[in-house]
Amino acid sequence: MSVIKQEEVDSAQQFASDNYAGICPEAWSALEAANVGHATAYGDDAWTARAADEFRSLFEKDLELFFVFNGTAANSLALASLCQSYHGVICCDSSHVETDECGAPEFFSNGSKLLVAAGRDGKLTPEAIHELATKRTDIHYPKPRVVTITQPTELGTVYTADEIKAISAACKAHRLWLHMDGARFANACATFGCSPAELTWKSGVDVLCFGGTKNGMAAGEAVLFFDKALAVDFDYRCKQAGQLASKMRFLAAPWVGMLETGAWLKNAAHANRCASYFAERIAAIPNIRISAPVEANSVFITTSDEVLGRIRARGWRFYTFIGGAARFMFAWDADMERVDALATDVKACAVA
Repeated sequence: MSVIKQEEVDSAQQFASDNYAGICPEAWSALEAANVGHATAYGDDAWTARAADEFRSLFEKDLELFFVFNGTAANSLALASLCQSYHGVICCDSSHVETDECGAPEFFSNGSKLLVAAGRDGKLTPEAIHELATKRTDIHYPKPRVVTITQPTELGTVYTADEIKAISAACKAHRLWLHMDGARFANACATFGCSPAELTWKSGVDVLCFGGTKNGMAAGEAVLFFDKALAVDFDYRCKQAGQLASKMRFLAAPWVGMLETGAWLKNAAHANRCASYFAERIAAIPNIRISAPVEANSVFITTSDEVLGRIRARGWRFYTFIGGAARFMFAWDADMERVDALATDVKACAVA
């Protein structure tokens, strides 16, 4: 029985969140390289320019982009830039902006209301968009202005390019902008082998928040505007929100390391493989049910509170904030031996 001592819990690799992981070598190396001498502040430096060029090359687009510290700021400021305070943002009921941003989208937009629709496996549908966009058109109700989708979703499912195109068509029919929360966007690209362009602007996405933190960086997200006109004054929003880094090179440099080496995709592909492997290991275990399709780097299992308690007693950490299912996330550095240990303990706890 692989019981973990309490004093070992903090240092042993866990699968509660991909935020637990450290910095990958490529990001660390680039950060170290940037830490030489002086460089101009507030983004007017060679590292920031180099990262911007890498993004434009990767997305095959002359886009506008900004670096911020975290995903909450990226999503909230991006949505605020597309809305006035009297507008509404259509989202899925399990989307991160609805469940895990502490009201930040509403705060930074000075009151834009989230208009929530029930999803299927965490996904928003064109039908739901149409229903909310046409629900009311009187002046007493928030005017829908933006649709936001999470890629991959909070349940670990991934929108296909065709699904995004269908959502984009619904947006265009109702004159709505389409924003993508891509905290784990790299994992979606790894799932389908699609190019970033195919999963974003070529499918109708207007703004993407590309996550670096969960992909192997210490901090830093990129907000990409595929229509440069939408980015007007976004730098002022960043400054006002405390998201304009004075030493911007240290937000930008890790991206250079990630993009130039291909680590962004390699890391995501490894995390996805570990999730699939874990799902295969536990699929036939009695009293365990995989409760959402495994399409990226997460596995959700449903079982009794008693079984969950036994798993926790063995030192494993996980969250159950989405429908009561236990979520296991696999990061860029997931160790297959630890994945095996987790699967072994899950089986032992389920059949005890």
